[in-house]
Amino acid sequence: MHQIKLKSRLFDAFLVCWTAWFALGVPVFWLAGSPRKAIRAATRLWVRGVLFGLKHVVGLDYAEAGRDMILAEPCLIVCNHQSTWETLAFLVLFPDVAIVAKQELLRIPIIGWYLRKSPMIIIDRESGSKALKAMLNESREALAGGRSVLIFPEGKRMKEREPIRFKRGVELLYAKLGVPVLPVLVNSGKFWGPGGSSKRGGTITVSYLPPILPGMPAELFVRKAEAQMEAERPGLI
Repeated sequence: MHQIKLKSRLFDAFLVCWTAWFALGVPVFWLAGSPRKAIRAATRLWVRGVLFGLKHVVGLDYAEAGRDMILAEPCLIVCNHQSTWETLAFLVLFPDVAIVAKQELLRIPIIGWYLRKSPMIIIDRESGSKALKAMLNESREALAGGRSVLIFPEGKRMKEREPIRFKRGVELLYAKLGVPVLPVLVNSGKFWGPGGSSKRGGTITVSYLPPILPGMPAELFVRKAEAQMEAERPGLI
């Protein structure tokens, strides 16, 4: 346990130093007019560095299963949410993805600026229906630009063994966007839990499940996606 905490703290120190380098890019990109593609490329570089640190400092790597399920065209991606890991890793797994994220994400020093300018789909939950409308409009814009949209339908990070239950919002995107949905399941909570303070070595599995086509009733879609993800869970626990 002591060794796990030590490695986790060493990684945290590495993360601070690695992130500090990207502060140098903020004024450069700002003066250049904040070019979105270049900012997304820089963000991916930062994430690759984070994944490198996790692998070589903590001993935490990842493996993918079912990559043949990934669609060629932009789609809606739904993924369970257990830790900070998937929020970061998906920026590499799907290079131009637009993530539906909480406003609090923008408060992360330095990287919050990159995420805002990428841009990601940032929602303010307290806005109610306005937040849903903004999420829908920005998702349409991202898809029109050739970017897939990622949403964590549980709404927050959940403990590893908690049942997967979608919150309000994802059914609206499914009904209104009219694009296929790619369900994805991760077991990151085994190694980097919802609290986020301690990380331990191992291999996170990212499972891509059979896509769900558009056109079915939204409630049926939710039940089908939840069932697919729950059926995959026993092999990842």
